[in-house]
Amino acid sequence: MALTLAFAVVALGAGYWQVVDAGRLSTRPDNPSVIAAARRTLRGPIVDRTGSWLARSVRDQNGEALRQYRDPSVSDVVGYASRQFGTAGLERAYNAQLLGLPAGDPLAGLAGKLFPASSSVLGLQLSLDLRLQKAAVAGLGSDKGAVVMLDPTTGEILAMASTPAYSASALADPATAAATMAALQADPRLPLLPRATLGQYVPGSVLKIVTALAGLDSGAITPATTYPQQPAAETTGLLVDGFKITDGHHPQTDGTALDLNGATEVSCNIWYALTGLAIGGTRLVAEASKLGFGGSIPFDLPTAASRLTNGTGGAPGGFADDAELASAAFGQGEAVVTPLQMALVASAVADDGTLMTPRLVTALTGSAPGARAIAPQVWRQVTSAANAQAVKAAMEQAVEGSLGKLFTTGAAVPGIPTAGKSGTAQLGGTGEPNSWFIGFAPVDHPKVAIAVIVEQGGRGGERAAPLAGSLMARYFALYGTP
Repeated sequence: MALTLAFAVVALGAGYWQVVDAGRLSTRPDNPSVIAAARRTLRGPIVDRTGSWLARSVRDQNGEALRQYRDPSVSDVVGYASRQFGTAGLERAYNAQLLGLPAGDPLAGLAGKLFPASSSVLGLQLSLDLRLQKAAVAGLGSDKGAVVMLDPTTGEILAMASTPAYSASALADPATAAATMAALQADPRLPLLPRATLGQYVPGSVLKIVTALAGLDSGAITPATTYPQQPAAETTGLLVDGFKITDGHHPQTDGTALDLNGATEVSCNIWYALTGLAIGGTRLVAEASKLGFGGSIPFDLPTAASRLTNGTGGAPGGFADDAELASAAFGQGEAVVTPLQMALVASAVADDGTLMTPRLVTALTGSAPGARAIAPQVWRQVTSAANAQAVKAAMEQAVEGSLGKLFTTGAAVPGIPTAGKSGTAQLGGTGEPNSWFIGFAPVDHPKVAIAVIVEQGGRGGERAAPLAGSLMARYFALYGTP
């Protein structure tokens, strides 16, 4: 009886792991059957939107499968498939499909592990453009940072760069994998960190666009809203719960009562702090959540959550007090964001309040079952078209306005109306601030939206903004001007 019960437990366990939970196990790099299949099977190819290969498989001198990668600029997105270290990036997210292990059919998946067939392998068609990806990495240069470019009307990611980049081919090659991984893990610049999706940064003034949308949606402001105390506070500072908020960015408007356009053009901290207080902590957090703050973003790769506060305070919305709320409203305090999140903020404004689901994979390719195109999908409507248009006008003035050009250098695409917002995120201490820019072009019918972060790159208008402008110009050079 004891032996019978023991065998029953073993049988039930084997049935669960091999059939019920086979889909999850098929993506685990430490699964022996997956390792065996990876050695035998040539993984499906990964190509960019033009058909240029990004990853492909060949057989080495021993007849085992070896993965090759075209360029280090895409390693952060495509990832790697290594015999020693498993998979990362899209190679991990679509491991079953690339190996021909159908996760949707447990019995077929089990048979595929034991008897893999090349006819069941699928490839990936990405929305990335390798030319834009390489340009983004080259633009970041030796700096640490990230770039996210996307089509706001479809959610297709055109470039998703993170620097420093690394060689996925060196990790895939058994002869160099161990030494390469050891060097990457010891590098203090954290090259294995996918900064575009998992990097969390103080946003600085780019977060003012979130506050503007929240203010309009909540009814706390209109585009014409001014604050009587704002002109004087720019000189003396705004005292909130004993904390002084200062603003010395725009002496050209000292004594002027600013509205939404004017405050965005000169990036007025005082105006946005007062707007945050008028909205209130609970409503500000709720409005930001429509854009994806506080939760996971539906995406092909894992993403970190962006937030306005750490949520440990006792004031409404989880803020510690009104001083933290006011600071968060202009992008400081406890607020942290990912570059992907801020690219989605720009995209939502560009597409009249519609936020598309961001995506990298546009098709599963090949002749095996499961091959299909992946259509664009609306994630949610985050604001009305009228409110999006109001913020769009303010962002255009921040780039194209006479004063905006003084603070945001080089962001405008020549001959194409451009909207955007720079950000200079103070980090404390004596180090240089992080340099930010988000924007889109053309203003009336946007084709491309972008977010750029350069770690400790200085003022947003001097480092991130011109890089964003050059990358958007590169897009129009490749795809034509509207």
